[in-house]
Amino acid sequence: MTTDLPQHPASPSASVSVSCEFFPPQTDEGLQKLLAAREALSALTPEYFSVTYGAGGTTRERTFEAVHRIAATGAEAAPHLTCVGSTRAGIAGILDDYRAHGIRRLVALRGDIPSGMREIGEFRYASELVAFVREHAGRHFRIEVAAYPEYHPQAASPERDLDAFVHKVAAGADAAITQYFYNADAYFRFVDTVRARGVTIPVVPGIMPITNYAQLARFSDACGAEIPRWIRRKLEAFGEDRDSIRAFGLDVVAAMCERLLAQGAPGLHFYTMNLAGPTLAIAERLGLSAR
Repeated sequence: MTTDLPQHPASPSASVSVSCEFFPPQTDEGLQKLLAAREALSALTPEYFSVTYGAGGTTRERTFEAVHRIAATGAEAAPHLTCVGSTRAGIAGILDDYRAHGIRRLVALRGDIPSGMREIGEFRYASELVAFVREHAGRHFRIEVAAYPEYHPQAASPERDLDAFVHKVAAGADAAITQYFYNADAYFRFVDTVRARGVTIPVVPGIMPITNYAQLARFSDACGAEIPRWIRRKLEAFGEDRDSIRAFGLDVVAAMCERLLAQGAPGLHFYTMNLAGPTLAIAERLGLSAR
């Protein structure tokens, strides 16, 4: 088993901000696995753990449960909120519940529109949701929003996508998390572009470990995240050799993270897929696992 990339561990840095994302499991066993992953990832001292929200609110109760269980450990939890299928009254109730349980951070998104859904809800855009959170709860919540270095797959044009991002920030966002990518130049160009448009909030790169090529290709096709041809062809060549896929993926992603941090990225947000191992392996390569 060989890989083609040199391994250059970064120097440990206590200043690197790390955050981790989970999806709400459908079973009690899955919830226990999520909590075990959170415990293992606590070695990285994450700034927060976010929990996604299913299309149209389909995982609402599971999201609430995961968020409350994470918060009960003393860690900071950041639930996702989405526009799709939401009402002002419903979002107000959710905000009040989270506020009562000590939640101080949110990830505000438009959300994916489920097939066949005709009415998106009372909020059309994430900027409207951000504005409502500020109107209802003032500065109680720190609000993270999404950014798309390779542009949202449903955006009418790159310029329209950038306009939407600037509007979210102006509505009251505190920071942004990007869609995952494997081309660092796309991230740096995006940051330079929004800085030129007056955006000053942190833009944190989203990092997806590579462990399963078929799954990654499916996700990437759906969300518009490009897998560069040289990476795709190499992963295809490994076939069912999972060990080689993981080793090559670790080299690729760790090298990209090292460059991102060296050139000024404010932190790393890991899409964990509810697994601790792949994220911890990248962190160890970067010298972040013993902070």
